[in-house]
Amino acid sequence: MDGQNFLTIVQDRAWLVQVRETNSYTEKFGLRLSEDDTRLLLAEKNRILKQERRVEFGKGILPQIICHFCDSSFLTQDNYVETLVRLQEIFYLYKNEMMDEITDDELLCFMREQFEEVCFGDLDYLEGTCLNIFAQAIRAGYQGHRASGGRGEFGQFDITTRWDRELYLEALRQLND
Repeated sequence: MDGQNFLTIVQDRAWLVQVRETNSYTEKFGLRLSEDDTRLLLAEKNRILKQERRVEFGKGILPQIICHFCDSSFLTQDNYVETLVRLQEIFYLYKNEMMDEITDDELLCFMREQFEEVCFGDLDYLEGTCLNIFAQAIRAGYQGHRASGGRGEFGQFDITTRWDRELYLEALRQLND
C-alpha cells in the first residue's frame, strides 16, 4: 500500500466518523444517517470533488451542510440522504461558479435562506435560479455578501414577483368592503 492510499484511507475514516457524529445533533429533528448512508455520502463526496476538480482538507463541508439544514421543514428522514448529496453537489458547483469569492459560511447561509424562504425545499430552483443569479452578481464584482454574511441578499437580485401575505390580506379586506 503506498503512502497516498494510506493517507486517503485515514482521511476517509476520519470523515466518516465526523459525519456519523452529526447524528447526535440531528436526531432531535428526526434525522439520522446509517452506516450505509455515510458510506454513500463519502462516495458521492469523492465523485463530486473529482467532477468539480476540487480538493477538500480537514473535516469537509458535509458536517456544516448538515448543521445548516437539519432543522429545515423540508427535510425528512425519507429525503435526507438524497438532499445532502444534492446540497454537496450544489455547494461545490457554486464555489467554483463564484470563483471562491464567497466563504463557505456565506454560501451556506445564502443557500439555507433561499432553500427555506424562496425555494420552499426545491433544490432545482435553488441551483438553477437563486444561486445562478447570485453567482452572476458575485462574478460581476458584487461584494455586499461580505457585510451580511450571505443573509438577506437575494431580494435585490430576484426578478420574480413573490406572493406577499399582507398585500393578499389587504386585497381580501377591500373585496369584503
